[in-house]
Amino acid sequence: MSGLAVKVDQVAVLRAIRKSQIPDPVTAAAVAELAGADGIIVHLRQDRKYIKDRDARILRSVVQSKLILEMASTSEMVGVALDIKPDLVTLVPEKREEFTSDGGLDLFVHRDDISETVGTLQNSGIPVGLLVTPQPEQIKMAHGSGAGMVEIHTGTYCEAKTAQKRHQAFLNIIDAVKLAHKLKFSVKAGRGLCYKTIKAFKGIHEIDEFSIGHSIISRALMTGMRDAVEEMVRLIRAL
Repeated sequence: MSGLAVKVDQVAVLRAIRKSQIPDPVTAAAVAELAGADGIIVHLRQDRKYIKDRDARILRSVVQSKLILEMASTSEMVGVALDIKPDLVTLVPEKREEFTSDGGLDLFVHRDDISETVGTLQNSGIPVGLLVTPQPEQIKMAHGSGAGMVEIHTGTYCEAKTAQKRHQAFLNIIDAVKLAHKLKFSVKAGRGLCYKTIKAFKGIHEIDEFSIGHSIISRALMTGMRDAVEEMVRLIRAL
């Protein structure tokens, strides 16, 4: 049965608009856990534009499920991760030149740097995953990095404008998921998934967990955080 990790960055985006103390991503994370979330995700950007170090530290002390820290592969961020000690680090791109066409890390260009970061964190007891585009070459490169998890980027599928493009993007995701599973990765999927697109993944049991943020926070604005998370948990449990 697949799990759900809720990303609460969008709460911090709302907070940043007014340069206020509210809404609080820590409170949102607590409600998400009460509603059944299997993990909480925050992306601590190098510019600290939304999630702050203080958010991550408080979350580390209050999250009861697991705390997943998304971050760039830099020496500064490695130091932060070693200090906070999240349950999982997911390395993600932040600069445009780090992206592949579909939004994952470009492991062809940054393989050595990423492998070094993976080794440093995992030698300190912090599991590491990589956000990757759904291409076989990227999955194989991720395997060579030593990471134990890959998150398959689902953005191209979710944003496709035609049925044909959507279908092909979905097939690419499924091929990537099956290859990653064959290579003994823990497999996650995320980026752009919503209450409609999640339904397409019924029967894809190789996916261990879905990472979803924006659509849940958007729904929560209308229905409340607990109802929004509970509905997504129900949909994933039915896959």
